[in-house]
Amino acid sequence: MSREETWFGQPRGLTILFLTNMWEQFSYFGMRALLVYYMTTTLLFDQEKASSIYGFYTAFAYFTPIIGGTIADRWLGKRRAVIIGASVMACGHFMMAFEPAFYFALATIAVGNGLFLPTLPSQINDLYRADDPRRPWAYNVYYVGVNVGAFLAPIVCGFLGEMYGWHYGFGAAGVGMLAGLLIYLFGQGYLPKERVFAEPAAQDAPRTRRGSETFLLLLAIGLAVTVFRGAYEQIGNTFALWMRDDVNRVVGGAEIGAAMWFSLNPLLVMVMTPILLKRWRLQSERGREFSVMQKMAVGALLVAASYLLVAAVEAFTGGGRAHWVWLLSFFLIFTLGELYILPNGLGIFARLAPPKLGASTVAAWYLSIFAGSLAAGQVGRLWSRLDHVAFFVLLAGIAILSAVLLFLLDRPAKRVLARTAQDNGADLTDVPEGLARPLNA
Repeated sequence: MSREETWFGQPRGLTILFLTNMWEQFSYFGMRALLVYYMTTTLLFDQEKASSIYGFYTAFAYFTPIIGGTIADRWLGKRRAVIIGASVMACGHFMMAFEPAFYFALATIAVGNGLFLPTLPSQINDLYRADDPRRPWAYNVYYVGVNVGAFLAPIVCGFLGEMYGWHYGFGAAGVGMLAGLLIYLFGQGYLPKERVFAEPAAQDAPRTRRGSETFLLLLAIGLAVTVFRGAYEQIGNTFALWMRDDVNRVVGGAEIGAAMWFSLNPLLVMVMTPILLKRWRLQSERGREFSVMQKMAVGALLVAASYLLVAAVEAFTGGGRAHWVWLLSFFLIFTLGELYILPNGLGIFARLAPPKLGASTVAAWYLSIFAGSLAAGQVGRLWSRLDHVAFFVLLAGIAILSAVLLFLLDRPAKRVLARTAQDNGADLTDVPEGLARPLNA
């Protein structure tokens, strides 16, 4: 592997990986910012149908990685899987510019995503030795990097879509995906060679039993995150409609398009990440840092608080248009909660992955996103049936339920992580968990 340091003291390969995913995030969030608006204004779908399609699309975009991760681990290898997946996704984004190809385009993007999504972050661990002290913070750098793409996407794609036509916005998302593919291709020399692992010996039976315990833990975490996603995924679904219809978005005399406000989320990720890292490092030095499951539970509670804030604003305005300051306040709380739960969630899956099943285990994290997105699509159908105050209170209740489940998993998670650290010959339990240790997206 390359030992040369270029950014935050990390190997050059990390820069290639986060730039690749930065542009993939640009394409994904650019298309997502437009999707509900496109369906309800151009395709003239009613709200319930648009909500269901949005839920099914986001769900299957995170289901295909389960299959794609297995294909990458057993046959294609990580590099070829990334290249093929990125190429297929780019084709899908360009097809979104043609109305008759709408459903086929969504399916194409989901298929390509299945190969791309689990194989890119699973290459991060291969950049480091097991005892490399830089390894815990690599995912922090990666997570901040990819949010640059998520920040730019609603501004560029949203502006083009709302000002010149949705098809221009979708086309820009396709260009972003091509940019990520080219960076990955030209950066091959900085990426590690794929490792070959020997078959486990008979004396590994104790680890097999531990593997069962690890599997059950990851399954339980996945179920808790599935519940959480039922509320979280409303950000691009029903919350997008609230943002468009119920918020006064006039700033300095000019109205800012609803889709462009989605840039607040990744912008806040980039701003708040170093603040949280500094805080957590100080807490770790004093022995007061939360465990990974405690952080995830706190994140779910913060997301619940963000929805309760919107419910209160709706109740106060009595159906009128809320000031954009409340929208900004929502994104502040919502993003803080996201930083506590999502990077650490994917991080624990990557951390507990068996050597030969890195992409497959990371892909299992996306199974919870698949199930949660399906649930979110159905929850979103209630937007037209419930009072908006009641709807946002319901979302808060869903997030609180997931927080309770995550708190209950704290002790089992500590036990499994300690045993994994012992098996790897390193005392990882004393290393700060970090914002995204190891990651996401």
